[in-house]
Amino acid sequence: MIRAMSRRVPLVSLLLLGPFWGQAQSGGGGAWNSFGGDAQRSGWNQGETGLTPQNVQNLKLEWSLKLPSDAKEMTNLTAPVVRINVATPRGVKDFVIVAGATDKLFVIDGDTGKIAWQKTLSTEGTPQRTPTWICPNALTATPLVGPLPGRSSAVFVVASDGRLHAFNLVSGEDELAPSPFVPPFAKMWSLNLDENILYTTTSQGCNGVQSGVFALNLADPDRKVARLTTAAWGAGVWGRAGAALTADGRVIIETGDGPWEPARGNLSDSVIALSPGDLRPTDYFTPGNRAWLTKKDLDMGSISPVVFPFQNRELAAASGKEGVIFLLDTQSLGGADHRTPLYRSPRFTNDEVNHATKGFWGAFSTWEDTDGTRWLLAPAWGPPTEATKFSLDYGPTRSGSLMAFTVEAKGDKPALRPAWNSVEMSLPTPAIVANGVVYVVSDGDCAAQVGSSGNLLSTADRKAGTDRSVLYALDAHSGKVLFSSGDTMHSFSHFSGFAVAGGRVYVPTFDGTVYAFGLGSQQQP
Repeated sequence: MIRAMSRRVPLVSLLLLGPFWGQAQSGGGGAWNSFGGDAQRSGWNQGETGLTPQNVQNLKLEWSLKLPSDAKEMTNLTAPVVRINVATPRGVKDFVIVAGATDKLFVIDGDTGKIAWQKTLSTEGTPQRTPTWICPNALTATPLVGPLPGRSSAVFVVASDGRLHAFNLVSGEDELAPSPFVPPFAKMWSLNLDENILYTTTSQGCNGVQSGVFALNLADPDRKVARLTTAAWGAGVWGRAGAALTADGRVIIETGDGPWEPARGNLSDSVIALSPGDLRPTDYFTPGNRAWLTKKDLDMGSISPVVFPFQNRELAAASGKEGVIFLLDTQSLGGADHRTPLYRSPRFTNDEVNHATKGFWGAFSTWEDTDGTRWLLAPAWGPPTEATKFSLDYGPTRSGSLMAFTVEAKGDKPALRPAWNSVEMSLPTPAIVANGVVYVVSDGDCAAQVGSSGNLLSTADRKAGTDRSVLYALDAHSGKVLFSSGDTMHSFSHFSGFAVAGGRVYVPTFDGTVYAFGLGSQQQP
């Protein structure tokens, strides 16, 4: 049986770190080094100061760039990562890094919208299965920019064949020879990094690869890989942000449907804590209605957890397609019985109990305002439940919305209060918060998976139901729309993301285009 870790982060450490905790993890200065911006997957860029609630209404398209990147099924460009103020032989640059499904990596000059350098990653072998929108046999993991032991920052990216590549950010030269990381043609999710350990997650059994977590030690000359399989089958770790890390480096993941036999290591529809590096299971939480969740295909794995400090605890927020949000103590996820959360919300969305087009998907975001109020943002597919009432809302949200909650103390435990619900969005992305503004993209994606006769829809069917992506900037306290990109972008986005850094918002779309929205003042004398 899995038991909780006894080692705790000293309380004084969490209290002293306070609002600067996420910034310390992200590297500060407005950089956006990974999906979610930091190891906790907060989605909060504390270093971004160029865009404000007062000037964000003046955002405009500064440039767009159509990259030579071909889609595979529904997959094309990953979410971008951004490094700002990089010293190069050609001057100080902001670099936007994005990878394409056909094993291509692009580094773009953020000021000019021109490619600084690009690579076609070498791959080995061929997939054993025909590609589908579930398993595209493609590069799917969001890259990461981070330190390489003994060298400067590198761009880390995992090719479709599962090998890790590392490139010099400025020159594009190889920093490491390609190294095996994940089995070939698995479906991989966003990279994370802490203390020289690089993490990724897998799901959906693509190319026969079991779902789980992988860790590669960059400081080890042999670059050994540790692996944790979440169940004999299923239990996919498919939240868009992959794994989140606690302040002491433990790995927190959510799993999808599958078998549940904790004594045998089968932990479907659960939140699991793993030790750093060696991925030893140390704790878990499983909802009391897990059997029903699995029966109804209401994966907990549809969204990645987020980790944040609150009062005298470090919390993890977790959810899934059911539309219920859990707040868990990262030092004891489910209490002594592994089934008791600190807080279980009412169902906030998915009254119809739909497994494909409703619920919470992607990744949470969290931030703390100047008054010390902690906020949690959740991308909801479909409308709120009839019982959910927000203090502020902006009309019906049949397709989806971004829901904002404040985290409040109820006695000695946390709870959520619905604060605002955004305008309607066609499948909102995980949000990014910066300087009092919440950014979110309405993907324009098609959520439907099953046709009218019960058939699984094809890629062509799903593409036919898509629309265009729209970028929104919202007031972080009220959800009021401050900016909308309208019909600027011409394609949708599927399970990707965007970035906010250096006074710009970078949005990729399925057709291989990257759009840069800014104030247009950076290049003026």
